[in-house]
Amino acid sequence: MQGLEDALGYSFKKPELLREALRHSSYANEHRGSESASNERLEFLGDSVLGFVTAEFLFQSRPDSPEGDLTRTRARLVCEESLHEVARRLELGRYIRLGHGEESGGGRTRASILADATEAVIAAVYLDGGIKAASDLIHRVLLDDATEVHAAEKRRDNKTALQELVQRKPGRVLAYSLEGESGPDHDKTFVVAVSLDGEVIGTGEGHSKKEAEQMAARDALTHMT
Repeated sequence: MQGLEDALGYSFKKPELLREALRHSSYANEHRGSESASNERLEFLGDSVLGFVTAEFLFQSRPDSPEGDLTRTRARLVCEESLHEVARRLELGRYIRLGHGEESGGGRTRASILADATEAVIAAVYLDGGIKAASDLIHRVLLDDATEVHAAEKRRDNKTALQELVQRKPGRVLAYSLEGESGPDHDKTFVVAVSLDGEVIGTGEGHSKKEAEQMAARDALTHMT
């Protein structure tokens, strides 16, 4: 685990906490005894720690922002896509322990598994070193200025922005349609088109229908603004 500790910038006093944080339920279900605990409880705790630290950061750094803006920004920063990006930078997938089914099904690169493991690791650092250690980690991997700006731009809610733009002229109809999908079940790519009054104004691809819709909306916005 030394490589992961180096990436985290934190050395565990109780390395068993880190091992538990990386133990997916599929692995725990296949083993008994000392390795029977999955990372689900740590994920639960890590979600709360991450939410608190992020809320405090936004509260202190944006004194003039109203509650609604703070809530939306926090949601963008701590969403699955954001945590997946953190996990990829940390190469967390190399260290996660999976059951045979998840391993063969591509679980090591699955966004939801990596995002959950990121929350579990945050909880492990919190339990091992306290709130300051956890806060320092969250700031390093997520909340520094460059990462925040990048994350906010990348995860901008393009669908909402497009809807607001269209609504400036009442009576117009915006619709999303699935145009195709490809790839294996664990790594599908979806293609979505967005139409305005029946005319296609943008297309997008993604590993989920929601992501493809966002990309289609972004494509439409580039032509309309």
